[in-house]
Amino acid sequence: MTAEPTAEPTAEPTTTRFTTSDGIALHVVDTGPRDAGVTTVLLHGWTLDHTSWDEVAAGLPGRVLRHDLRGHGRSAPAPVGTATIARCADDLAELIADRVPTGRVVLVGHSMGGMTVMALAEQHPDLFDRVAGVVLVATSCGELAGTTLGLPGALGRLFMAGEKALNRRIARLRRPQLLTGTGPLRPGLRWMLFGTGASRRHVALTAAMVGRCHPVSMVAFRDSLDEHDRREALAGLAGVPVVVLAGAADRLTPLRHARVLADELPHAELVVYPGAGHMLPLERAEDVTAHITALLR
Repeated sequence: MTAEPTAEPTAEPTTTRFTTSDGIALHVVDTGPRDAGVTTVLLHGWTLDHTSWDEVAAGLPGRVLRHDLRGHGRSAPAPVGTATIARCADDLAELIADRVPTGRVVLVGHSMGGMTVMALAEQHPDLFDRVAGVVLVATSCGELAGTTLGLPGALGRLFMAGEKALNRRIARLRRPQLLTGTGPLRPGLRWMLFGTGASRRHVALTAAMVGRCHPVSMVAFRDSLDEHDRREALAGLAGVPVVVLAGAADRLTPLRHARVLADELPHAELVVYPGAGHMLPLERAEDVTAHITALLR
């Protein structure tokens, strides 16, 4: 009989660097007992970093492994041609092989992190013999190209033109300062990423994460998001318990994307949060934690 994991920490968090096969140094945070039978691996979204999971990680039992994706947070920038979801999946496979060589894992991906889990299933299917569960949070298996955040007609086309102009400007910055501190784009972040009742603290934390993202990598990953098409890769999750979490007010990956995931994974549990936006790890941290913990047990 396997004992349920406890919520009491048995090892201090460690912060280390992991170097990928192509020489990129990733920032890694490892919490909990290193000999845990099950390790939770948390993957953040585009322009964010591992701190987007702080509130969730604090409530999880057992061992929790997080890292900043290449080009994000404290990890090294992504060299030209490597700011892709596919390369992030390879990084994840290498990190798991090095840091969690044995035992079961639960994979939790938010937004582009969820897409990375799908790419992992596509590129490293053998690894899923060890996967005890998957939680897909505010994510999509494709059809993201040309998104207008729900804005209609001419307004949507204006948004697309404005995004391209902004991306060109961001790519010339050392850091995207416009999005940090009290920058003028913070209200836009709130509207784009959060649902109703978003706290100022959560918006500020998100703006700070975006400010830590490497500008050139940020823009380069946008192309990979547009090209993301991994509906067929979901077949790799057929034998794994899956939970799909979605915000009804999500503008980046609207609810229809979660419904596609649920249709392709009929065994999955679909949970929709009315009024919540894209940032469920902050907006609904307790609920996200509870769903992950249920898989661990």
